[in-house]
Amino acid sequence: MDEEAWAEHIGKPLTSVPAPKGSPYPNWAEHFKAAMIEALGELGVEFDGISQTAQYTSGAYREQILHAMRHRADIDAVLAQYRTKPKTGKKPSQKPVDEAELEAAEGSGAASEDDGSSGSAGYFPYKPYCGNCEKDLTTVTAYDDDSTELTYACTACGFSETVRLSEFNRGKLVWKVDWPMRWAYEGVIFEPSGVDHSSPGSSFQVGGQIVGIFGGKQPIGPMYAFVGISGMAKMSSSKGGVPTPGDALKIMEPQLLRWLYARRKPNQSFKIAFDQEIQRLYDEWDRLDAKVADGSALPADAAAHSRAVRTAAGELPRTPRPLPYRTLASVADITAGHEDQALRILSELDPSAPLAKLDEARPRYDKAEAWINTYVPADQRTIVREEPDTELLASLDEQGRESLRLLLDGLAEHWSLDGLTHLVYGVPKVQAGFSADATPKELPPEIKTAQRSFFALLYHLLVGRDTGPRLPTLLLAVGQDRVRRLLGA
Repeated sequence: MDEEAWAEHIGKPLTSVPAPKGSPYPNWAEHFKAAMIEALGELGVEFDGISQTAQYTSGAYREQILHAMRHRADIDAVLAQYRTKPKTGKKPSQKPVDEAELEAAEGSGAASEDDGSSGSAGYFPYKPYCGNCEKDLTTVTAYDDDSTELTYACTACGFSETVRLSEFNRGKLVWKVDWPMRWAYEGVIFEPSGVDHSSPGSSFQVGGQIVGIFGGKQPIGPMYAFVGISGMAKMSSSKGGVPTPGDALKIMEPQLLRWLYARRKPNQSFKIAFDQEIQRLYDEWDRLDAKVADGSALPADAAAHSRAVRTAAGELPRTPRPLPYRTLASVADITAGHEDQALRILSELDPSAPLAKLDEARPRYDKAEAWINTYVPADQRTIVREEPDTELLASLDEQGRESLRLLLDGLAEHWSLDGLTHLVYGVPKVQAGFSADATPKELPPEIKTAQRSFFALLYHLLVGRDTGPRLPTLLLAVGQDRVRRLLGA
C-alpha cells in the first residue's frame, strides 16, 4: 500500500486501519502489538494488556467520559495555562549535559498536542469518531448535560449527527485528558514516560493537574531519555521509522539488550549498536559475565548484570557455550551460511573442549549471523581468494618470504584460536630476534609496525584487502590446506 493509500486512514483508530499487506493480523494495531508482545516475551517481561478500543467500545469508561464532560470547564482552565508554551526563563546552556536535558529544558512540541475542541459551543474534551468516515477529525457543536445529547460535525467529510453520549461508544477522550483519566480508573501508581512527555505543557505535567478531577493521584513517573541507534536518529515512537526491540533482538541476546538499560539511570540517553560497535559491547558484556562468575565484579556492575540476566520469574535462557560474538560473526561471514563449515571452525577454536554441535553456540551464533547478513555492507563482507596472488608472492623480499615460512611452519602446532593468536603476533617478534613470548614492555615500538605490515600482507594474500576478520579466526575458517596453498607453500 502506497503513502496515499495509508493517508486515507489518518484520524482513524489503529484498530480500524488495515494491517500491512501479507500480515496474518486483522488490523494495524494487532499487527504491531504482536511484534511487541513477542519481543517482551523474549526479554522476560510479563504483562497484562488492556485494549483501549475494547474499553471505549464496551462502555467501560462511560461514567468517566460523562464526568469529564460535566467538568469540562475545570479541564479547560488547566489546559488554558499551557496552550501557549511557557518560557522557562532560563538561558540555554552553551553545552547541555545531554540530549535529554536539552529536550526537557526547551520542550519538544508536546505542548501543542491536540487537547480537545473549542468552538462557538465552548470547550469539549471528547472526540467522536465520525459515523461516516470513521475519523476523529470532528468538532462537537452542541452538548446537553442533562440529556447527554451531543451533536458533532466532521471536518473531513462534512457528516453531522446527534447522539446520546450516555449510550454512545464510538469516541474517546482527548489524549491529555484520557491519560490522567486512566491513571485514576486503573489506580496507576508508577508509570515512567519519555522526555517529550515531561517537557513544559506536555501530557505528564498537565495530567498531574487533571487527574484530581477524576479523583486520582499522579503516579510516580521517572523521565527516561531518548534511545538512539548507532549511525541513525534517536528512537522516538511518535515519529516512527526506527528499529524496534524486535529488530535489536534479531542481532543480540535479550541479556545484552536488558543490560544496556539496566546499567544506566533512566534519564541517561544512550545508543543501541547496529554497527561494528556491537562487537565491542559483547566483549564488554563477556568480561562482566566472567567477573560476576568469579566474584570480582563491583557491586553496581553485579547488580546491573543480575537485572539483565533474570526477572522475578527466574533466569532468562542462555547460550550454553557463549563464544565471542566477534568470532561468531567472522565465522558466519566467512562460511556464508554453511553450518557444517561453521561447526568445523568453531570446534577447532579450543581443541581441549571442542564444540560438539552448533546448537551449543546458539542463539548467540544466530544473532551474529543475522547481524552479518543484515547490517554489514556488502563491500565489508569477507570473500576468501580462490587462487593464490602469484604476483604479490613473487614480489616479496627475503623478509616477507621468511615471515610466511615461519607462519606455515607453526600452523599445525598452533592450530587453535589461542595458538594462532600467539603465532601471528609472534612471527614479527622472532624475525626481530626476540622470543615469541616477549611482552610489549620488552619490545621496541618498531615491532608493532612490523606486526601491522605482516597482518596486512596476510589479509592481501587471503582476502585481497588490507583488513578483515581477526586473523586467527580467519586462518581457522580458511583451513590449513587452503591457507598453505594461498600463502605459496
